[in-house]
Amino acid sequence: MLEDVERWLSTRSWSAEDRPLEKLVAAKRSTGSTVSVVLPALDEEETVGGIVAVIRRELMTARTPLVDEVVVIDSGSTDRTSEVAAAAGARVVHRDEILPRVPALPGKGEVLWRSLLVTRGDIVAFVDADLRDFSADFVSGTVGPLLTEPGVHLVKAMYDRPLGAAAGQGGRVTELMARPLLNMHWPRLAGFVQPLGGEYAARRSLLERLPFPVGYGVELGMLVDALHLVGLDALAQVDVGVRRHRHQDGQALGRMAAAIYRTAQLRLARGHLVRPSLTQFERGERGFEPRTYAVDVEERPPMTGIAEYEERRAA
Repeated sequence: MLEDVERWLSTRSWSAEDRPLEKLVAAKRSTGSTVSVVLPALDEEETVGGIVAVIRRELMTARTPLVDEVVVIDSGSTDRTSEVAAAAGARVVHRDEILPRVPALPGKGEVLWRSLLVTRGDIVAFVDADLRDFSADFVSGTVGPLLTEPGVHLVKAMYDRPLGAAAGQGGRVTELMARPLLNMHWPRLAGFVQPLGGEYAARRSLLERLPFPVGYGVELGMLVDALHLVGLDALAQVDVGVRRHRHQDGQALGRMAAAIYRTAQLRLARGHLVRPSLTQFERGERGFEPRTYAVDVEERPPMTGIAEYEERRAA
């Protein structure tokens, strides 16, 4: 491990317990900062309501007014995700209603990018909507350093990821794809425990300057681009305990890995894509049958170049 990464681990890795809520509320008040929480959601009626309820109950009260708004961006759910989220107290916005002049593309990164247009917080925290046994530490932990450390611009959550009953076996794409890529090509990011984790917070002033890969590559792309924009010491991570969520099957993980590799490829060369598709195999009636999927090849530009965003800022 590089010497500056070892130093970074000792100075930019914390625990959620290091910053009690009362300290964060005082820091928020003294800085005048506002905080938005965004949940990108697609068919998450089983879990989204519980997450929203915890945030409202623990972080949006008169005693602990840490979060100013919680917004669920529904990217086309066919279940009751929107109704459940709204009933729990979230403001629900449908992806296609945001920036309608630009046709929406499928993918998580697309939703996160559009969320900047419908939130107001100086600090924006992202939380995946499929988490089980959700703790408010996922929000307060990642937001905390942004309120208390002026030089920090982006904070990732780190946690244990059990796979069923097996401790520490989750995060398979992280271990098989993202971590090797980061260690080999961006070794200054090798200290991140969960580089692909969906729980993180950042200053709007950074997010609005970043391009957003529209699909699963958004987290890796964001880390790499933030490193180049603000430097390693402006990035941090906070231990929030254990993350439990719905796990993808092996083929879905393969498609995720392909998108992440493609995101890395563009950042390494900004050039030719050899073949932006992935063929996988499933056993059918006539043996193994190929299934070919397109790999996400789109990225959204920094939000500061979007006219509607600039108009809103000027208003």
